[in-house]
Amino acid sequence: MSSDSDQQSEVSTVSPSELVVDCNLQVRLKSEGERLLLILPPESELPGAAIWSDLWEQLKQRLNGGERFWQPKAAVHLLAQDQLLDVQKLQAIAEALSEVELQLARIHTSRRQTAVAAATGGYSVEQQSPDYPLHPKPSEPAESLAEPLYLQITVRNGVEIRHPGTIVILGDLNPGGSLIAAGDIFVWGRLRGVAHAGANGNREGRIMALQMEPTQLRIADAVARAPGKPLSEYHPEVAYVTPEGIRIAKATDFAKTHFSMLNQ
Repeated sequence: MSSDSDQQSEVSTVSPSELVVDCNLQVRLKSEGERLLLILPPESELPGAAIWSDLWEQLKQRLNGGERFWQPKAAVHLLAQDQLLDVQKLQAIAEALSEVELQLARIHTSRRQTAVAAATGGYSVEQQSPDYPLHPKPSEPAESLAEPLYLQITVRNGVEIRHPGTIVILGDLNPGGSLIAAGDIFVWGRLRGVAHAGANGNREGRIMALQMEPTQLRIADAVARAPGKPLSEYHPEVAYVTPEGIRIAKATDFAKTHFSMLNQ
């Protein structure tokens, strides 16, 4: 019988670096207060071979592969980062969440196409810019705004759209809906919800609508509420900040005054 010392065994070695998995490149689900964060890895940092089907499989495993640590009907914020998601993919994510008693409440994205798809699908959305925070600190220098976000939709009750630039809506803003923009807000339709322009503190922001019936208007730190008595007739109007607060003027009158001041 040969001794243990006489026996030779082959041991394969693995470099420690091969065992390390970057969790930031995986689909993650974690709690943050009363909400859940569903975090997708940045597309720009994934290997070239990574495709949507890989992310989809990871998502299903996260939702169904472990113990459910969430409360039923918990709100989920999807941190899509720079992932390109269309309406069908967002709907698929919402349905997968619904199967495990979760509700997709808001999409955070740095991709314009994903923001448009989210708003088109009726979800609350916040488009983020890596180099431009929507609420910078007062000491931070002013930076250029993101390109305008154009949407041909009706913003319905419960939907909030945030954008680090100007928002242009070809449609209505219904009561209970919100638009929050670092730049201006233009509603080519009826504005009956909450509109906040100049959300980064810019008091030069403007809010314009073909029919102005707001629940609340905000420009920077100035706030105005709807008049108690509805108007008998409506005209395209512009809301802007004066030393006395927010003023609403007919678009034609505002244009005359504004251009007259520019020409002086």
